[in-house]
Amino acid sequence: MPRKLLLPYKSVFSHFRAPPGLHDSLAMNAARSGYRVFSANSTAACTELAKRITERLGAELGKSVVYQETNGETRVEIKESVRGQDIFIIQTIPRDVNTAVMELLIMAYALKTSCARNIIGVIPYFPYSKQSKMRKRGSIVCKLLASMLAKAGLTHIITMDLHQKEIQGFFSFPVDNLRASPFLLQYIQEEIPDYRNAVIVAKSPDAAKRAQSYAERLRLGLAVIHGEAQCTEQDMDDGRHSPPMVKNATVHPGLELPLMMAKEKPPITVVGDVGGRIAIIVDDIIDDVESFVAAAEILKERGAYKIFVMATHGLLSADAPRLIEESSIDEVVVTNTVPHEVQKLQCPKIKTVDISLILSEAIRRIHNGESMAYLFRNITVDD
Repeated sequence: MPRKLLLPYKSVFSHFRAPPGLHDSLAMNAARSGYRVFSANSTAACTELAKRITERLGAELGKSVVYQETNGETRVEIKESVRGQDIFIIQTIPRDVNTAVMELLIMAYALKTSCARNIIGVIPYFPYSKQSKMRKRGSIVCKLLASMLAKAGLTHIITMDLHQKEIQGFFSFPVDNLRASPFLLQYIQEEIPDYRNAVIVAKSPDAAKRAQSYAERLRLGLAVIHGEAQCTEQDMDDGRHSPPMVKNATVHPGLELPLMMAKEKPPITVVGDVGGRIAIIVDDIIDDVESFVAAAEILKERGAYKIFVMATHGLLSADAPRLIEESSIDEVVVTNTVPHEVQKLQCPKIKTVDISLILSEAIRRIHNGESMAYLFRNITVDD
């Protein structure tokens, strides 16, 4: 049997010639950054943050179409190739939370089926983060959303100031929980005259750790508002009154539980001196502002002559702008993690701090495989 002649590698493929323009196309692809940034929102107000981030990165916003059909269904169309690239989806959460969640899920799945290499969700305010604990016979909706995002194709998430830091454990992929405190601290130092005469206030004992972190870095005093005029959501919903007491019920002697005294809230009081000082209330979310307005009234009665509210996420739902405008609060400072342009038009007291810088730097570092530790320097766990 004659022996086959094995040709060298080059001679076997020497007759193949690249089509005209292919080398130029390959060079152009190699020169590209290897990542794309898309906005998963269908409203113009919500794409503002995405435009700020892409401007800082020196990139163009990815070409896509996100819209609602007449029957309410969400449709997403990706208008360019994403094969083999790192894709960052920026999704801000407007008032229609459920539509925003579906937009994010459908876009992530569309990119996954288009063979994107990595799909990173940039979600500055993570929705349903308040539903991260069991309430009576409810469910931990935040855990459900984390599972849905993983199933849709997300491989990484960048978010900011999660309502509970333990939420990171709900995900099966990495989560970078950035902090807005450096920007809010800078605002206090640069925009509040005589801030050295201020005191950091925790609206409730639960917010004391965050307030203490701010006070220590600004080298200011600390005050805590204790007690409430009505029962809190936790007291009403955590199931301590369920099942209800039933008279003349037959209970096995071995199953009798000791009778617990009902918990009573003390009158509202302020632990700390705020007389003749600027009071700065810090929190992570400002949504229904009734509790902030009540806290401001108490601080005013105790002698505070100016009252500021600093929060990362300004949801400002319902009548929040009107209540703020009519209250003793002098200024509410929030970041642009959530669109609130309409609320600002209704209430001039609302000010915005831009956090697109840290989000764009996080995107750059993740794509280049650099350490994220730089973004967390001088930041404590309690922020």
